[in-house]
Amino acid sequence: MSKITEVFKKGKAFIPFVTAGDPCLEITEQLLVEMDKSGADIIEVGIPFSDPVAEGVVIQEADIRALSAGTTTDKIFDMLKRVRPNLSCALAIMTYVNPVYGYGIKKFLSNCKEAGVDALIVPDVPFEERALLKPSCQEYGIEYVSFIAPTSHQRIKMIAKEASGFLYCVSSLGVTGVRSEITTNIGEMIGLVKEVSNIPCAVGFGISTPVQAKKMAESADGVIVGSAIVKICAEYGRDCVPYVAEYVKKMKDAIS
Repeated sequence: MSKITEVFKKGKAFIPFVTAGDPCLEITEQLLVEMDKSGADIIEVGIPFSDPVAEGVVIQEADIRALSAGTTTDKIFDMLKRVRPNLSCALAIMTYVNPVYGYGIKKFLSNCKEAGVDALIVPDVPFEERALLKPSCQEYGIEYVSFIAPTSHQRIKMIAKEASGFLYCVSSLGVTGVRSEITTNIGEMIGLVKEVSNIPCAVGFGISTPVQAKKMAESADGVIVGSAIVKICAEYGRDCVPYVAEYVKKMKDAIS
């Protein structure tokens, strides 16, 4: 049984996202440890990229700060290898296909495995192109996470049948970012998935408050939060760790 599967067997999963290297990798390492202690079940680590097409302005700016600070994929892997023994949660890497290709798919996934990464999330690879990465992920024992969105319609069941690890359910159209209201019928989306698969469904894009998280968790198996956490990192910089830890605890408590 994979670590991702184990997580969802324990109950509702809280999945926070951080941009590696924002404000610096030393702080990212501290964030991973403290988020884990505060109840994070899976931590999604974003590799900063110059053209993050799925991200709103908050994470775009975090990527720029991280890249300007000299963050590289090699340095991120070194940090993950160092911190992994101190974490009990699962780890996922979120990136785009260009950085993986540029690094070399086999080399990238080999380093993922060595660093104790459990899942890979690549939002700009459509389901129909999954053969670019999924077979290699399977070779290295890394869960390849698929996406469904409100526009997926009849494709939802098709995607769900082949999904592994967990299914990333996009709650809102457009890019990531805090939203005051989420109007998508998440229960309907997840209902279609559950007709064909027992794969866990985690909802992301726009969730920022404990009330929103609790509502999403009524239907979903997990809740993903990125921009709200990255905003805290932007506001407090090198002093962000306790504020992020407090936020993670509130969000985890809300869905438990």
